[in-house]
Amino acid sequence: MIFDLNLGLGTILVPILLILVFASLRILREYERGVVFQLGRFWKVKGPGLVIVIPGIQQMVRVDLRVVTMDVQPQDVISRDNVSVKVNAVVFFRVVDPQKAIIQVEEFLMATSQLAQTTLRVVLGKHELDEMLAERERLNIDVQKILDAQTDAWGVKVTNVEIKHIDLNESMIRAIARQAEAERERRAKVIHAEGEKQAAAALLEAATTLAQRPEAMQLRYLQTMTQVAGDRATTVVLPLPLDVLAALAPKAPPAGGGVADSGA
Repeated sequence: MIFDLNLGLGTILVPILLILVFASLRILREYERGVVFQLGRFWKVKGPGLVIVIPGIQQMVRVDLRVVTMDVQPQDVISRDNVSVKVNAVVFFRVVDPQKAIIQVEEFLMATSQLAQTTLRVVLGKHELDEMLAERERLNIDVQKILDAQTDAWGVKVTNVEIKHIDLNESMIRAIARQAEAERERRAKVIHAEGEKQAAAALLEAATTLAQRPEAMQLRYLQTMTQVAGDRATTVVLPLPLDVLAALAPKAPPAGGGVADSGA
């Protein structure tokens, strides 16, 4: 009778023990860690590999250590020069301390997402629209540094932030196009004026050189006549020296001379 009782207890206990053993086994992948709590208190971080968790006494929370790619929803941002734009970005981060990621914050994914949205609005709101469009790399670094500093207490490392797109309304796009066109016209005028200045300086230097030798001016005159004769033009312009024109012009009577003769 005693033998039968022991046999019956063994038949019942062995399956229960086997079930408890299999229930206590956990397998963690290389990129996973397990935060183990014993009777509600933090015990240790385990993994990767085979991990034993005592059922009913210990609980384990899995944490993924791989880099998480998170899209930041489009945010309405008002720049420092009062321009309203929509900005979206992408944040790359990973968990470096599983203990802090589970204990210090309820859901580190949601917390990081909300913090990224707020930081993006705050940082971009301190810059003008031209800075957002031209200095995007510097803004990415600023947002990344702020996020990394604030998520350090959660055991989260923000590795990179990229602003993907800055959406402008149609009126602002047209205004920017007009501004760019005006800027190009300004540059064209400046370049043209600079060319005129350089040409005037070169002409002044050439005139100074020709004035030193009169025969050089005569050779230049003959060269010009040769070029004019080679052109098939109906109108021929003959340049004459100013001293020749002055000699052909009638001389004016001396001032007051005619009045004195008539009075005599």
